[in-house]
Amino acid sequence: MINNFSLINIYEKPKLYSKLSSQMIYGEKFKIIQKKGKWLKIKTGYDNYTGYIRNKKFLKELNPIFKICSIKAKIFVFKKNKPIGTKKFLYFASTITKKNEKKKFIEFEKNKWIKKKDIKKINYFEKNYNKIFRLFLKSKYLWGGKTSDGIDCSSLVQIYFLYNRIFFPRDTRDQIKFCKGRKKKIFSKGDIIFWKGHVGICLNRFNFIHAYGPKKRVVIMPTNQTIHHIKKTAKLIIKKISNINNY
Repeated sequence: MINNFSLINIYEKPKLYSKLSSQMIYGEKFKIIQKKGKWLKIKTGYDNYTGYIRNKKFLKELNPIFKICSIKAKIFVFKKNKPIGTKKFLYFASTITKKNEKKKFIEFEKNKWIKKKDIKKINYFEKNYNKIFRLFLKSKYLWGGKTSDGIDCSSLVQIYFLYNRIFFPRDTRDQIKFCKGRKKKIFSKGDIIFWKGHVGICLNRFNFIHAYGPKKRVVIMPTNQTIHHIKKTAKLIIKKISNINNY
C-alpha cells in the first residue's frame, strides 16, 4: 500500500490517545499486517517500522518520479486556468508521480499541483547533508515526528538517508546497533554522536545540530558544550561516534 496523505501518524497502540511513535509522509510504502476495526497494524517499507494507523483509503500503487526538495511544498488547485494556493502541503522527501504539467507546475493527483521548483527527480542524490539538516533548523521538537512541523532527534538524522533513498533505522537504539563506531577525541564534519536515547550530527568540527527536547526545537550548539550539557543535565555519556559518509 502507498500513503497518499500529506502526513499519517503511526501510534504505538490502536488508540488516538496512544503515544506517537513515528509518521509517514506522502508516497511512503507500507504493508498491512493486521486489521483491527478502524485501525491497521502496519510495517513501513522504508525502515520496517511497525505501529498502528487509522484505516483510510490508500493507494495500492504509485510509480514516483519526483521527490519534494523544499521543506514544505504548497499544494495548488487550478480554477479557470489559474493556480490557487491551498492550506495543504507536501513535506520534504515525499515522493510523487506526474499526471500533467502546466508551465511552472506539475499535477500529482487530480487537480493537485506542486511548483516545479519544489521537486527533484527521484534519483537525484543530495551530497550536502548540511543543507538538508539546516532546512529543519528551529523546527519544533516532536517525539515521533519527521517533518518541519515537528521532528525528533533520530528522524532528523534519518531524513537525509530517506531523501536519498538509502536505508537507515528509525530509532536511536537501532541506529546505534546499525552504525559502525570508532574512537576519537577530535570531532569532524559529518560525525554522528550517539547517547542513550539521543543523537545528532556535527556540521563541522565545532558545531552540532540536533532536535533537542529540552530546547523544544532543532538547534545548533557548540559540540563540546552539548556533550558537557547532556552529561551534566541527563547524566549521559557518549555511547558511539560514527560518520554519515560511511553509509
